[in-house]
This record gives sequence, C-alpha cells and structure tokens, in this order.
Amino acid sequence: MNKTAIIIPSRLDAQRLPNKPLKIINNKEMILHVYEAAKNSGAGEVFVATPDQKIVNLVESSGGNAILTASDHETGTDRVFEVFQKTLNSNPNIIVNLQGDMPNIEPEAIKNLINYMDLDKCEIGTLASDISSDAELDDQNIVKVLVKDKMKPGMFVEALDFIRTYPTKDLIPYHHIGIYAFTNKALIKYVSLKRSKLELERKLEQLRAMENDMLVHVGCINSSPLSVDTEKDLINIKKLMKNE
Repeated sequence: MNKTAIIIPSRLDAQRLPNKPLKIINNKEMILHVYEAAKNSGAGEVFVATPDQKIVNLVESSGGNAILTASDHETGTDRVFEVFQKTLNSNPNIIVNLQGDMPNIEPEAIKNLINYMDLDKCEIGTLASDISSDAELDDQNIVKVLVKDKMKPGMFVEALDFIRTYPTKDLIPYHHIGIYAFTNKALIKYVSLKRSKLELERKLEQLRAMENDMLVHVGCINSSPLSVDTEKDLINIKKLMKNE
C-alpha cells in the first residue's frame, strides 16, 4: 500500500478571520476538529504545518504532530511541501493538502480521495459536492469546480476549471472542497512552477496546475463540509456542528 501523508497547512494571520485555527467550536479549536477528522480517516500519517508556535503547542498538547515551518511561504501548498521534503524526506507516495478551516469534513471523504489516488489515474485529486442554491452560485467566497457531465457520489471526472463567479451554462458547477491529493511527482512539479496568471487573478492556487496541463480529477461526495472564511461562516458552522 502506498505511504500517505496528510498535511494540514494552518496559520493565525488570516485576513478575513484572524486567529481562525484557534476559534472554538463545540468546546474545541477548529484546527483540532480538522486534525481529528484526518486521523480518523486512517488513511495516513497526519501533520499540521504552521509558522505559528501557538498552533504547534496546541496540536502537540493534544497528542498530535505539528511542524513549525518558515513564515514566508506564498501558499499553503508551499508549506505542505516543506514538511514533505524536510520532515518526511520526500518519501510519501501520496501527499494530501487538507485545508485547516473545514471542521466538519468527514473522515470517509478523505479516505475515499486517497483510495482513488492509489489507482494512479491523475496527478492531483480533489473533491466537490452539489450546489444547493442560487445563493451558493452567486457567492464569490464559494469556489466552484466545473466539469463536463453531471456526477454521482463516488464518481471522479476531470476538473475543467475553478472559478468564484457565476458559471456559464457550458459546464456543470459543483461546490469545491478544499482538499488536494498529489502524487509524489506531481507535488514536486507543482512547487517548481511559477505562480500562474489565473492563480493570481482568482486567488486559487489549483489553477497553477491546470494552466500547466497537469491532470486534475474531482470526486463527488454527499456531504458539504463548510469552509470557514468569515465570522458569518463561523456562526453557521457552530450551529451546524452543535446540531450534529
């Protein structure tokens, strides 16, 4: 079986919601919810990659693995790569970049993505869920992944674009979920590339891969983990997870 590392990039200096990883949800910090989901997937070693000693201390005091990284990384994937290269000696075959702001992501979703990557059908894999309303389509905080044909849960297809704006009718939009699984070679290639035009324009780093003809597949899942980017998101996720 392929060796897999799940690396969660996390930092306190978020523009829209400062100290986001330490926000309390159900009596537990957000980053710990994400860490536990990754651990409960049983799919690989889990690490938090952070430039902030507070986060390291929190994760370690809870029995987890946290790596203090450089503070000048331009993207979360660069932070993931530092841990992959320096701490893990570039050994894992599959490297998962799991965003640290999805406290209600299901362990099974993480596991299913990694199982798909083991089939070696793409360079990068990610996940998406159905869009439930026009408000979601209009919301530029919600990233949409575009595909050619309608997907069913468990199905993986090629991702054709990632956008924030209202999509055209030519392609089918899904609610993108902030998790990326790279093959070893794909991660090394990705970080060697310059930041691309669309990546900078849309502030979506996955577009660097697409603009350099890397094959990205997206899988459909039933659940819709909420990405917490604003105070409003935080209020919503607290209500949602309280009910769960």
